[in-house]
Amino acid sequence: MKAIILAAGRGSRMKNLTDERPKCLVELRGKTLLEWQLQSLRAAGISDIAVVTGYRRELLAAHGLSEFHNPRWAETNMVASLACAEAWLQQAPCIVSYSDIFYSPAAVQSLLSSDAALAVTYDPNWLQLWTERFGDPLLDAETFRLTAAHTLAEIGNKPQSVDDVQGQYMGLLRFTPAGWAEVQRLRAQLTAAQRDSMHMTNTLQRVIEAGRVPVHALAYSGEWGEVDSGDDLALYQ
Repeated sequence: MKAIILAAGRGSRMKNLTDERPKCLVELRGKTLLEWQLQSLRAAGISDIAVVTGYRRELLAAHGLSEFHNPRWAETNMVASLACAEAWLQQAPCIVSYSDIFYSPAAVQSLLSSDAALAVTYDPNWLQLWTERFGDPLLDAETFRLTAAHTLAEIGNKPQSVDDVQGQYMGLLRFTPAGWAEVQRLRAQLTAAQRDSMHMTNTLQRVIEAGRVPVHALAYSGEWGEVDSGDDLALYQ
Protein backbone atom coordinates (compact mmCIF):
# COMPACT_ATOMS: atom_id res chain seq x y z
CA MET A 1 0.00 0.00 0.00
CA LYS A 2 1.16 3.50 -0.82
CA ALA A 3 0.27 6.82 0.81
CA ILE A 4 0.04 10.33 -0.63
CA ILE A 5 0.19 13.46 1.55
CA LEU A 6 -1.34 16.58 0.02
CA ALA A 7 0.97 19.44 0.99
CA ALA A 8 0.82 21.85 -1.94
CA GLY A 9 -1.08 24.73 -0.36
CA ARG A 10 0.23 27.49 1.85
CA GLY A 11 -2.49 27.48 4.51
CA SER A 12 -3.24 31.20 4.42
CA ARG A 13 -5.54 31.01 7.46
CA MET A 14 -2.45 30.20 9.52
CA LYS A 15 -1.27 33.78 8.81
CA ASN A 16 2.37 34.42 9.82
CA LEU A 17 2.89 30.79 10.85
CA THR A 18 3.22 29.85 7.17
CA ASP A 19 5.05 32.92 5.89
CA GLU A 20 8.25 30.90 5.49
CA ARG A 21 7.12 27.28 5.47
CA PRO A 22 4.35 25.00 4.22
CA LYS A 23 1.52 24.34 6.63
CA CYS A 24 2.66 20.76 7.21
CA LEU A 25 5.89 22.03 8.79
CA VAL A 26 4.10 23.90 11.57
CA GLU A 27 4.91 22.25 14.89
CA LEU A 28 2.48 20.66 17.33
CA ARG A 29 3.75 19.22 20.62
CA GLY A 30 7.36 19.31 19.51
CA LYS A 31 7.05 17.80 16.04
CA THR A 32 5.75 19.00 12.71
CA LEU A 33 2.36 17.98 11.38
CA LEU A 34 4.19 16.13 8.61
CA GLU A 35 6.09 14.11 11.23
CA TRP A 36 2.80 13.22 12.93
CA GLN A 37 1.48 11.91 9.61
CA LEU A 38 4.63 10.02 8.66
CA GLN A 39 4.85 8.32 12.05
CA SER A 40 1.25 7.14 11.92
CA LEU A 41 1.48 5.96 8.33
CA ARG A 42 4.71 4.06 8.98
CA ALA A 43 3.40 2.57 12.23
CA ALA A 44 0.46 1.23 10.23
CA GLY A 45 2.92 -0.51 7.91
CA ILE A 46 3.16 1.96 5.02
CA SER A 47 6.68 2.80 3.89
CA ASP A 48 6.05 3.96 0.30
CA ILE A 49 4.97 7.56 0.88
CA ALA A 50 4.78 10.51 -1.51
CA VAL A 51 4.07 14.16 -0.94
CA VAL A 52 2.37 16.51 -3.40
CA THR A 53 4.29 19.75 -3.11
CA GLY A 54 3.64 23.32 -4.13
CA TYR A 55 4.43 26.22 -1.82
CA ARG A 56 8.05 26.16 -0.59
CA ARG A 57 8.62 22.66 -2.00
CA GLU A 58 12.35 22.88 -1.30
CA LEU A 59 11.71 22.66 2.44
CA LEU A 60 10.20 19.20 2.04
CA ALA A 61 13.07 17.69 0.05
CA ALA A 62 15.03 16.61 3.13
CA HIS A 63 12.33 14.14 4.20
CA GLY A 64 13.29 11.67 1.46
CA LEU A 65 9.75 11.17 0.20
CA SER A 66 8.66 10.59 -3.36
CA GLU A 67 7.47 13.91 -4.80
CA PHE A 68 4.68 14.93 -7.11
CA HIS A 69 4.72 18.66 -7.74
CA ASN A 70 1.77 20.92 -8.48
CA PRO A 71 3.28 23.97 -10.22
CA ARG A 72 -0.17 25.63 -10.20
CA TRP A 73 -0.68 25.17 -6.48
CA ALA A 74 -1.71 28.81 -5.96
CA GLU A 75 -4.46 28.57 -8.61
CA THR A 76 -5.87 25.12 -7.94
CA ASN A 77 -7.52 23.19 -5.15
CA MET A 78 -6.88 19.88 -3.44
CA VAL A 79 -8.25 17.44 -6.02
CA ALA A 80 -6.13 19.07 -8.74
CA SER A 81 -3.12 18.52 -6.48
CA LEU A 82 -4.10 14.89 -5.96
CA ALA A 83 -4.36 14.44 -9.73
CA CYS A 84 -0.64 15.24 -9.92
CA ALA A 85 -0.09 11.86 -8.25
CA GLU A 86 -2.22 10.00 -10.78
CA ALA A 87 0.61 7.61 -11.67
CA TRP A 88 0.32 6.08 -8.21
CA LEU A 89 -3.47 6.26 -8.01
CA GLN A 90 -3.84 4.31 -11.24
CA GLN A 91 -1.45 1.57 -10.16
CA ALA A 92 -2.56 0.47 -6.68
CA PRO A 93 -4.70 1.43 -3.68
CA CYS A 94 -3.44 4.58 -1.97
CA ILE A 95 -4.10 6.17 1.40
CA VAL A 96 -4.54 9.92 0.90
CA SER A 97 -3.93 12.30 3.78
CA TYR A 98 -4.40 16.03 4.10
CA SER A 99 -1.22 17.65 5.43
CA ASP A 100 -2.90 19.76 8.14
CA ILE A 101 -4.21 16.88 10.26
CA PHE A 102 -2.86 14.44 12.84
CA TYR A 103 -4.21 11.03 13.73
CA SER A 104 -3.15 7.69 15.20
CA PRO A 105 -2.07 4.58 13.26
CA ALA A 106 -5.50 3.07 14.05
CA ALA A 107 -7.15 5.50 11.63
CA VAL A 108 -4.85 4.33 8.85
CA GLN A 109 -5.31 0.68 9.76
CA SER A 110 -9.09 0.97 9.42
CA LEU A 111 -8.62 2.13 5.83
CA LEU A 112 -6.11 -0.63 5.13
CA SER A 113 -8.69 -3.18 6.28
CA SER A 114 -11.36 -1.86 3.91
CA ASP A 115 -11.97 -3.50 0.54
CA ALA A 116 -14.09 -0.59 -0.72
CA ALA A 117 -13.16 1.18 -3.94
CA LEU A 118 -13.39 4.48 -2.07
CA ALA A 119 -13.44 4.89 1.72
CA VAL A 120 -13.16 7.78 4.17
CA THR A 121 -12.58 7.97 7.91
CA TYR A 122 -14.84 10.10 10.06
CA ASP A 123 -15.25 11.12 13.69
CA PRO A 124 -18.72 10.25 15.04
CA ASN A 125 -17.96 12.25 18.21
CA TRP A 126 -17.20 15.43 16.31
CA LEU A 127 -19.53 17.81 18.15
CA GLN A 128 -17.42 18.38 21.25
CA LEU A 129 -14.26 19.10 19.26
CA TRP A 130 -16.02 21.46 16.83
CA THR A 131 -17.66 23.29 19.75
CA GLU A 132 -14.24 23.76 21.37
CA ARG A 133 -12.78 25.02 18.09
CA PHE A 134 -15.54 27.34 16.91
CA GLY A 135 -18.00 27.97 19.74
CA ASP A 136 -20.87 27.44 17.34
CA PRO A 137 -20.04 24.08 15.70
CA LEU A 138 -22.14 24.88 12.64
CA LEU A 139 -19.87 27.80 11.70
CA ASP A 140 -17.45 25.39 10.03
CA ALA A 141 -19.26 22.03 9.89
CA GLU A 142 -20.43 20.41 6.66
CA THR A 143 -23.17 17.87 6.15
CA PHE A 144 -22.19 14.25 6.66
CA ARG A 145 -25.07 11.80 6.36
CA LEU A 146 -24.89 8.02 6.20
CA THR A 147 -26.99 5.30 4.64
CA ALA A 148 -28.06 2.17 6.52
CA ALA A 149 -25.19 0.37 4.78
CA HIS A 150 -22.71 2.87 6.24
CA THR A 151 -21.91 4.50 2.96
CA LEU A 152 -22.08 8.23 2.46
CA ALA A 153 -25.44 9.72 1.51
CA GLU A 154 -24.30 13.36 1.59
CA ILE A 155 -21.16 15.34 2.34
CA GLY A 156 -19.89 18.88 2.06
CA ASN A 157 -23.08 20.95 2.06
CA LYS A 158 -24.15 23.59 4.57
CA PRO A 159 -25.98 21.93 7.48
CA GLN A 160 -29.19 23.39 8.86
CA SER A 161 -28.71 21.71 12.24
CA VAL A 162 -26.35 19.30 13.98
CA ASP A 163 -28.73 16.52 12.94
CA ASP A 164 -27.36 16.92 9.40
CA VAL A 165 -23.88 16.02 10.64
CA GLN A 166 -23.55 12.38 11.69
CA GLY A 167 -19.78 12.68 11.80
CA GLN A 168 -16.88 14.87 10.82
CA TYR A 169 -14.90 14.02 7.70
CA MET A 170 -11.25 13.94 8.72
CA GLY A 171 -9.29 14.42 5.51
CA LEU A 172 -7.96 10.86 5.56
CA LEU A 173 -9.25 8.53 2.86
CA ARG A 174 -8.38 5.63 0.54
CA PHE A 175 -8.69 5.27 -3.22
CA THR A 176 -8.36 2.10 -5.26
CA PRO A 177 -7.61 2.53 -8.97
CA ALA A 178 -11.34 1.97 -9.63
CA GLY A 179 -12.30 4.66 -7.14
CA TRP A 180 -9.86 7.12 -8.66
CA ALA A 181 -11.06 6.27 -12.18
CA GLU A 182 -14.58 7.32 -11.16
CA VAL A 183 -13.27 10.64 -9.85
CA GLN A 184 -11.43 11.24 -13.11
CA ARG A 185 -14.52 10.29 -15.12
CA LEU A 186 -16.52 12.92 -13.29
CA ARG A 187 -13.78 15.54 -13.49
CA ALA A 188 -13.61 15.06 -17.25
CA GLN A 189 -17.18 16.34 -17.47
CA LEU A 190 -16.22 19.69 -15.91
CA THR A 191 -14.63 22.79 -17.37
CA ALA A 192 -10.98 23.45 -16.61
CA ALA A 193 -11.97 26.19 -14.16
CA GLN A 194 -14.35 23.84 -12.35
CA ARG A 195 -11.69 21.16 -12.10
CA ASP A 196 -9.23 23.67 -10.66
CA SER A 197 -11.65 24.78 -7.94
CA MET A 198 -13.01 21.42 -6.81
CA HIS A 199 -12.70 20.59 -3.11
CA MET A 200 -12.44 16.97 -2.01
CA THR A 201 -15.86 17.00 -0.35
CA ASN A 202 -17.44 18.47 -3.51
CA THR A 203 -15.85 15.64 -5.45
CA LEU A 204 -17.09 12.97 -3.05
CA GLN A 205 -20.59 14.42 -3.31
CA ARG A 206 -20.43 14.12 -7.09
CA VAL A 207 -19.38 10.48 -6.72
CA ILE A 208 -22.36 9.89 -4.41
CA GLU A 209 -24.77 11.52 -6.85
CA ALA A 210 -23.41 9.52 -9.80
CA GLY A 211 -24.31 6.35 -7.92
CA ARG A 212 -21.71 4.09 -9.54
CA VAL A 213 -19.16 3.81 -6.70
CA PRO A 214 -20.32 3.79 -3.05
CA VAL A 215 -18.20 5.86 -0.66
CA HIS A 216 -17.73 3.78 2.48
CA ALA A 217 -17.46 5.62 5.80
CA LEU A 218 -15.31 4.19 8.59
CA ALA A 219 -15.86 5.51 12.11
CA TYR A 220 -12.75 6.49 14.08
CA SER A 221 -12.85 7.52 17.73
CA GLY A 222 -9.16 7.95 18.49
CA GLU A 223 -7.15 11.15 18.82
CA TRP A 224 -7.03 13.37 15.79
CA GLY A 225 -7.27 17.02 14.84
CA GLU A 226 -7.35 19.49 11.98
CA VAL A 227 -5.07 22.53 12.25
CA ASP A 228 -6.48 25.55 10.46
CA SER A 229 -5.29 28.36 12.73
CA GLY A 230 -3.03 29.37 15.57
CA ASP A 231 -6.03 28.91 17.87
CA ASP A 232 -6.22 25.27 16.80
CA LEU A 233 -2.58 24.77 17.73
CA ALA A 234 -3.21 26.23 21.17
CA LEU A 235 -6.25 23.96 21.64
CA TYR A 236 -4.40 20.79 20.70
CA GLN A 237 -1.37 21.58 22.83
